[in-house]
Parts: sequence; C-alpha cells; structure tokens
Amino acid sequence: MKEEGKVALTLSSRQEVQTAEAPDFDTWRQLVSESFVPLDVTCDRKDNFQGRMRSRSMGDVSAVEVSAEGHNVLRKPSLIRDTDGHYFKLSIMLEGSGLLIQDNREALLLPGDIAVYDTQRPYTLAFEDSFRCLVLMFPPQLMDLPASSVGQLTAVRMGRDERLGRVISPFLVEIARNLDQFSDAIGTRLACNAVDLVTTMFSAELDLSKGTASNPRAELMHRIRAFIEANLGDSDLNLATVAAAHFISTRYLHSLFHDENESAANWIRNRRLERCRRELKDPVHARRSISSIASRWGFNDAAHFSRLFRAAYGETPSNYRER
Repeated sequence: MKEEGKVALTLSSRQEVQTAEAPDFDTWRQLVSESFVPLDVTCDRKDNFQGRMRSRSMGDVSAVEVSAEGHNVLRKPSLIRDTDGHYFKLSIMLEGSGLLIQDNREALLLPGDIAVYDTQRPYTLAFEDSFRCLVLMFPPQLMDLPASSVGQLTAVRMGRDERLGRVISPFLVEIARNLDQFSDAIGTRLACNAVDLVTTMFSAELDLSKGTASNPRAELMHRIRAFIEANLGDSDLNLATVAAAHFISTRYLHSLFHDENESAANWIRNRRLERCRRELKDPVHARRSISSIASRWGFNDAAHFSRLFRAAYGETPSNYRER
C-alpha cells in the first residue's frame, strides 16, 4: 500500500519505463522537481488534482511523458544552481495547450508544436487546463550547435505544419506513443536520431544553412563548423588545416570562435569526444575496442584520450561504456 503523500511508482524492468502517479498536488510538486531540475510549481485548482509521468532514460536523453491537470511551472533564478547541470528541454504538445516563456519570448503550444528551453535560465510553463506532452531533456553537447545559437530559439514555436515540423513532429509523437516498446539499444539510437533531427530543425530556423550577405562572419562560421563535423575523423584536422581550407589565418579563426565565446581548439576536441561518447554507448559498436573508437575520431594516443574523456565526462571511457 502506498504511504500518504508518496508518489505511486511502478517500474517495468523489461523496458526500463517508470510510471509515477501523483494523487494530489503536493505530491505532484515533489515529483516535478525530482524528475527534472528544481522548480516552483503552483496551481489555482488543487482539489482533485491528478498527474502522471512516464519516463525513460535513453542514453544521455531523458524522455518524460507528462499528463496532468492545469498548473504553472517556474524555474526561478533562486532555483538555478551549477550543481543542477546544464540541459536543454525540448517539449512537444500531445494534447491540450501550454504557454512557454523564456528570454522575453512567449510560445503558445498546441498539439504537435515543438519548443525548446534552457534550464540554466529562468522560464515559465503555464497550462490552463489538462494537457499531455513529451519532454526530452539532454545536455547541450549532444547538439553540434553552440549553446548561444540555440539560445536564440528558446520559447520559439516550431509548428507541426511548418517546414521540418511536418517531419519531426510525427517522429516525436511516435516516440511518446511507443515509449515502453523499445529495447535499450533501439531507444538509445532513436534518442540520438531525435536530437539530430531537432538540431537540423534548429539550424533551419536559424538559417545557418544559407547565411546572408549582411552577416558574412556568421555564414563563414557555419561553413567552418560544417567542415569540422565532416572531417572529425581525420587525425590531421587542426586549426591550421581548418584555416587553410577557408583561406583565412589561424588568428582570424580564433577571432571568429571568440565572438561566440568559444575556443576553436576546444570545439574540435569536444566534438570528437562527443562522437566517441556516442559510439561507446551504442550497442552497434559494442565489439569495437575503446582505442579503435578513439582512433576513428582522431585520438591516436589512448592514454591521452582517456584523460580527456574523464575530464569532460567525469569518468573513464571504460566505466562509461560499462555503465
């Protein structure tokens, strides 16, 4: 029997899907903060409140289907701590409607609409009536876009009937519908696919693929990032080769990345590390040695790779793969 005030939790060990049901609002407040990051949750109609979450870890992506009565969620400045980690949260409305507010922008989301928000900055979610949505929470390094660029899209509605939304929205809806049907291997790969698709959508929204004559530096930066992504596996890729491929000096290359509060060398290293991390968790590559994966992405010194990986992710490559 469930103790009063506790969350009713059932766990499917076969598919690692957790279902948590809150029979009252006080329990829901506790569940929301425990499932995401510390949040202030308020409600004008607490009587007979009910909420439900179905959640699953899919590699580095946490997928949570939220169903509840109307309420408000606030990420206040006083609740934001470095220890919470830095995450992007991608939300797609499945039923009902919701209002997302962040960075002085507002997005009214209807079924099929997608929006992103950043846990390191204040935001508000307001749901007038009962609703259902899917939230994908993941660290920024999963995207091959700078966090500053993604920051331009917080609380921007990306509609199910607009451009790439017609492709990506149904994909995310199907993930929510089949959350408990995927094996761990398939779930991890689908989560990576989802982040890649969303990155493509963000790139299109930012118009990174076109650039403009009025902002040649931004257009150049897009070409440089694309060049780096395409050549991460080349052990000869370095600042000199990147600069030479774009007919600029290494000093100017440093300046371009400095404008976005990045280091060119760090960007290349971090993108390589992220490719390695993705393959270490992918069952398709389970038979490949760690040194082989590292070498594939430009790290020819296994010991050096292990130190870099541990500094970036807090554990050795072998421990990460095992976990």
